[in-house]
Amino acid sequence: MASGDGLSTAHTAPLRRATGARCTGIDPALLGVADIDWAAPWLADWRAVGEPIAQQVVAGRPQPLALTDAGRAPVRFVPQADLPSGMAYEAFIAGTAQVPTREGLHDFFNALCWMHFPLAKQQLNRLQGAEIARDGVQSQRGPVRDACTVFDENAVLIQTPDSVWQALSEHRWHDALVRQRLLWASAETRLWIFGHAALEKLVQPYPGITVHLWRVPEGVSAAALDAWLAHDLQAAKLATKPFSPLPILGVPGWWAANADPAFYDDAQVFRPRRLRKAAQKPHAESELQRPAWTASIRP
Repeated sequence: MASGDGLSTAHTAPLRRATGARCTGIDPALLGVADIDWAAPWLADWRAVGEPIAQQVVAGRPQPLALTDAGRAPVRFVPQADLPSGMAYEAFIAGTAQVPTREGLHDFFNALCWMHFPLAKQQLNRLQGAEIARDGVQSQRGPVRDACTVFDENAVLIQTPDSVWQALSEHRWHDALVRQRLLWASAETRLWIFGHAALEKLVQPYPGITVHLWRVPEGVSAAALDAWLAHDLQAAKLATKPFSPLPILGVPGWWAANADPAFYDDAQVFRPRRLRKAAQKPHAESELQRPAWTASIRP
């Protein structure tokens, strides 16, 4: 499986704690930037830029300052306290070009996404801002704002042949991930992780982590991906929720255990397709066998 071209800077020495990032049974609230395993395949596109910034944070530099000084985003990252009480997060970003940023993994990966996909992140912010301006901040998000949040937190972009996409969308897991495995090992299938909450969960991987796939047409290059995505993210399309779920550790080559075809036999993780009710949200494809604790999610 080929991942997208990363942001190009020289790699630095790996940064990790003695226990490594792939520890198990630890409350994710106790995990931090030092626990990121930059050698993980899902971080191939993020490592060159992210690891040096992580080293600064681990050394004690305030996270918003280290992220801003990287100079790779169209926004500045500011302490969470800079967000005025009662002001919507999206409205603050739109009005100030500043992103309130907490210490910790979730907002660290969000900032890296701003560096990697600046045009798409700006488009998502515009869409969410327009929804808030029209409807206000409701207790329940409307379909467009809901889909924007799901995309922002959990999307993975995939470029793959029709046969693989159809098998994935129909939950024919063995067909997509075993029988057509060679298509994942070639340039015919490429993945780019977008969702920062998905990356946060993957600091401590477990089989039930499920992402929302968004298809990229053949012919869109890695260099053109951000511009294409910013154009593709339109309210009308998002309202249809054109996502397809994928347990991310099922990606061939991304998890040692999936070399055994029996890995995909667990129907609690690789579930058969069910008809979606009209009112069901796109993230209703819940992650089963998830630890009792959950990472904090913020729009």
